[in-house]
Amino acid sequence: MITIPYLTALTTYFSYGLLFAFGQFREFFRKIFDWWRGNNLQGYAPICLGLEDFYIRRLYLRVQDCFGRPICSPPDAWFDVVERLSNDNNKTLKRTTKVSRCLNLGSYNYLGFAASDEYCTPRVIESLKKYSASTCSARVDGGTTSIHMELEECVANFVGKPAAIVTGMGYVTNSAILPVLIGKGGLIISDSLNHNSIVNGARGSGATIRVFQHNTPSHLEKVLREHIAEGQPRTHRPWKKIIVIVEGIYSMEGELCQLPEIVAICKKYKVYVYLDEAHSIGAVGKSGRGVCELLGVDTADVDIMMGTFTKSFGSCGGYIAGSKELIEYLKYSCPAHLYATSISPPAAQQIISAIKVILGEDGTSRGAQKLARIRENSNFFRSELQKMGFEVLGDNDSPVMPIMIYNPAKIPAFSRECLKQNVAVVIVGFPATPLLLARARICISAAHSREDLNIALEVISKVGDLTGIKYFPAEPQKQQVEENRVKLE
Repeated sequence: MITIPYLTALTTYFSYGLLFAFGQFREFFRKIFDWWRGNNLQGYAPICLGLEDFYIRRLYLRVQDCFGRPICSPPDAWFDVVERLSNDNNKTLKRTTKVSRCLNLGSYNYLGFAASDEYCTPRVIESLKKYSASTCSARVDGGTTSIHMELEECVANFVGKPAAIVTGMGYVTNSAILPVLIGKGGLIISDSLNHNSIVNGARGSGATIRVFQHNTPSHLEKVLREHIAEGQPRTHRPWKKIIVIVEGIYSMEGELCQLPEIVAICKKYKVYVYLDEAHSIGAVGKSGRGVCELLGVDTADVDIMMGTFTKSFGSCGGYIAGSKELIEYLKYSCPAHLYATSISPPAAQQIISAIKVILGEDGTSRGAQKLARIRENSNFFRSELQKMGFEVLGDNDSPVMPIMIYNPAKIPAFSRECLKQNVAVVIVGFPATPLLLARARICISAAHSREDLNIALEVISKVGDLTGIKYFPAEPQKQQVEENRVKLE
């Protein structure tokens, strides 16, 4: 739970109130001018209407240069960012021919597989020559190759489950599979900060949805007990099925799930556990097998394991791993398997090769070195940010580090000032986060050297001083402590 300082909350509310007031003032004159010029809709209803349209035009467009920045190189530790210009107060942005070489603190390249790799890349190129870029077909038609079958077997063995099914998109893995797993008469109990793909999948299922306080097992048990006792709405019949959905690492908080406690509660009440490991699989654990390995949870106690290949494996798509009966059922009923084009064969080969590197099956220790480096880099960077006085969310070993910004004026200021000094960061605000809880989300990679991290820390510290987002007193540096000690002597 984030506790916002009273003054910070007050100034943030005031800033948003000011933006809203001036936006409404401009809207009033816009309506007058539109009426004067005449209506060009010709009887059609406005396609963009309401607060969403107001938010985009009056708030988002002011800062849209901080989002969607195009790149023209692999998303490695350093990448090339294409510069853009606007001649109409940020309403439209035009790409230029200028390119800035920036330190990449935004991509989900946790293990550094997004760039060319000595083991993975030659095998991906070979699969491209053999199978082409796409199967141009769904899995149940002509879209299953030997690589897809090998990938599913490889993933199942890696995560410690009997079987697995893969899809071509991580977001769809949640949003398309949840409605197949549960429907009307079922109960979904979801963490309050679960990803949007889980939210949309749960809503599309038709099941009753209840939310428990973020990462709070005691509240989960309270919600479970109450709803098991009450039963279904109106009829009070027993629930057909209950699924508890959590994430391994929460993408906007960088926090590890309290999985041992949650699994114990779910076993106590005989409900299913659905674990989303999008940000944890490959990135944490001694051999990269995710939060189950890191926290000592038996994978047999997690009924449905979901993950994506976009973070640690340098590819695309997602997977569901579970019992053979579950996976067989999904292959007959999941829309992402029945109707969507199968994952690209070169992308599948990239995942297989990356897993082999992680497990050391390439004949080297590079995988173990990558896992050690991502852990060391993450803990070093988090510790140094906290020493500087930043409010940093998340837990040790997590490669996701949100730095709290809060104030809307500081969101674009932080991003733009970092970019000026060739450090590319991702900023996140409403509606991806609650209105008051805007932040910069730092993603650390095994590809970053200690020199890269020191450069980033120096820039972030300067920009933090400039924008006033160091909400805690900084720890004195060793040199200052030694000087004070000499003076006392």
